[in-house]
Amino acid sequence: MSAMLETPELPAVFDGVKLAAVAAVLYVIVRCLNLKSPTAPPELIYQDSALARFLLKSCPLLTKEYIPPLIWGKSGHIQTALYGKMGRVRSPHPYGLRKYLTMPDGATATFDLFEPQSEHCIGEDVTMVICPGIANHSEKQYIRTFVDYAQKNGYRCAVLNHLGALPNIELTSPRMFTYGCTWEFSAMVNYIKKTYPQTQLVVVGFSLGGNIVCKYLGESQANQERVLCCVSVCQGYSALRAQETFMQWDQCRRFYNFLMADNMKKIILSHR
Repeated sequence: MSAMLETPELPAVFDGVKLAAVAAVLYVIVRCLNLKSPTAPPELIYQDSALARFLLKSCPLLTKEYIPPLIWGKSGHIQTALYGKMGRVRSPHPYGLRKYLTMPDGATATFDLFEPQSEHCIGEDVTMVICPGIANHSEKQYIRTFVDYAQKNGYRCAVLNHLGALPNIELTSPRMFTYGCTWEFSAMVNYIKKTYPQTQLVVVGFSLGGNIVCKYLGESQANQERVLCCVSVCQGYSALRAQETFMQWDQCRRFYNFLMADNMKKIILSHR
């Protein structure tokens, strides 16, 4: 009888394990979402000049503290996954004309041309020549969103489709885009200059595209003619140094390396 009245120890131990498991999950969530990461204004590195002062005065957003969306806004991984797969709720679909350019080696370069939907604020003809990120093209959601916004503010947009990236465009020579080849981008810019002799250019590059546009502008002084400015977004500056960090597990870098390599393999195999 006394044995039956004894309090069993298992439930208390079990409750302790459950509590520890819940605490561990909460800790992982807080760490993964960077919920304890403080917000701060961006760090600006620039040379003091009239242009720099004008930009700081015209773009107060550059000096403001970034306030991210609640819960998931501090995690770059979740932002990347959500936007990469879902995009915006109402992702725009700007209408453009696809242009084909035959390169000297027989390759067929393509780019999409989008006309402005309103008059530019300064009343002049300005064209954005845009180079997307690695393995990307004009049909990607972030490019469509950017082009739609630019069109509504009076800019013509020309978006390069990286050689081999579009699934419905076959290669006509035994090569595809590479990390530093500027041939296709140069051909697109030359087409714009000849077709619209009055237009001024704003050069924009995303990620890999940022590397290409900066390399293009530095290859020849003539490439800088009629260029108002160049905007490089999230550019990788050194492929050799980056390949070392991509093999690390910190910040899931090796996982991103796998995803990008797998995507490149799919593009290559689609043209075999």
